[in-house]
Amino acid sequence: MNKAIEDYLVKLRAALAGADPATIQDAASDAEEHLITALDLAIKEDPCLSSETAIESIIETYGRPEEVAAAYKEMESMTPVALAPLGAQTAKSHPHRFFGVFGDIHAYGALLYMFLSLITGCAYFIWVTMGLSLSAGLIILIIGLPFMAAFLVSTRGIALLEGRIIEGVLGVRMPRRLAFFRKDLGWWGGLKALFGDRTTWTGILYMVLQAPLGMIYFTVTVALITVSLSLMAMPALTYLFDLPIHQTEHHAYYAPGWSMPLFVAGGILLLAATLHMARGIGSLHGRYAKKMLVKNEQ
Repeated sequence: MNKAIEDYLVKLRAALAGADPATIQDAASDAEEHLITALDLAIKEDPCLSSETAIESIIETYGRPEEVAAAYKEMESMTPVALAPLGAQTAKSHPHRFFGVFGDIHAYGALLYMFLSLITGCAYFIWVTMGLSLSAGLIILIIGLPFMAAFLVSTRGIALLEGRIIEGVLGVRMPRRLAFFRKDLGWWGGLKALFGDRTTWTGILYMVLQAPLGMIYFTVTVALITVSLSLMAMPALTYLFDLPIHQTEHHAYYAPGWSMPLFVAGGILLLAATLHMARGIGSLHGRYAKKMLVKNEQ
């Protein structure tokens, strides 16, 4: 890469210090793509033009790092993440905070993600295990390395898709475009770049771990919601459908009438606790995904 472009990206990341890592990654990727593409085009149009002169003109047109950083910060403030966690709120009573989760859209977004994670986790796991096994099996053939390169590129696309899902339902800012990939490197240089990129391997590890995590999320969520709804529906199940709470070969046991309000109250409390749990897990998973799928370069 051109030294001036490298220096520009370093200054841009420094100017964006303190911003969200996903914003920094998007800004650096946009700048790198624009500068490299514009430089290549300028050299092709005028082969006599030195790269130093060309890049100075291109940077002047694109904007100084401080100007570009300020533009991205302004853009982020004008287009906040849809379900981003709310800032500091006024103090509320404990019952209000506990039962207020029923009106919290973030809890339902996290709940949706925990349901989706079973499907996405299994799909990611299958794709990664098939890709790695085929790459290892084909490595001795002439198509082995190109196949591996294609597989690693595909994992970057899947990581972007997962990031879009996370931002959409968990409200965690994730990259909104693929990191720029230089086409002038050739497939061998591109393969080395993919191998040397930390997010290639953390992304693959994330996809592998997403399968067991998805199963845990889905199983726990379904179990808790099923139990809570069953408790809330106990009066209807008992008096309308004549369903006992327990039945043996010779006996059926019904809950006494005085206990029905307790079953309903227990179901409501368990459902509220489940939503709190989902919201907490969603917050933790969003931080974990950002560490695994977003570059940390400053």
